Amino acid sequence: MLTASELTVLGLLVEHPRHGYDLERVIEQRGIRQWTDIGFSSIYYVLSKLEKRGLVEAVEGRSGARSRRVFRATAEGQRIAADEAVALIARLRMVPHPVLVGLANLPLVPEASYDEALRSRLTQIEARIASVKETQRSQAPLPRPAREVFSYSLSLLEAERSWLAERVQVSDE
Repeated sequence: MLTASELTVLGLLVEHPRHGYDLERVIEQRGIRQWTDIGFSSIYYVLSKLEKRGLVEAVEGRSGARSRRVFRATAEGQRIAADEAVALIARLRMVPHPVLVGLANLPLVPEASYDEALRSRLTQIEARIASVKETQRSQAPLPRPAREVFSYSLSLLEAERSWLAERVQVSDE
């Protein structure tokens, strides 16, 4: 089983052979850090792990700087990446969400503080939706995987915005 960072890097290498700096550029350009935890400093660590497992290989010799080694996914890496991606799409998995812990502890929170927190969260969600839409527009035309990531992300954000808007409206009555 691959971590989210490993599958992300491996998937980018299945798309196209890349070196670490190119991976960083694509991760930044596509806004990948908005939905997975992969830091610039961890890219080379992930590449090393994937290489040791035989899932990626360097396609250029080590004669140059180590950071400029170009990697590509091996046939096994491509197979495992595809299998892992299908499993993540198909399998419903409950992901802990911190807001649920806050909601479960509502008896501790004064009504005015709850209302203020809802309004604050709604403002943040609306800003996030605008940011995601702008990132999506700036990268058009998008390949299908990116379109699907944006579509799913926006659907979740809009569902939360709707839920919040109902509560904020109710609390104003």
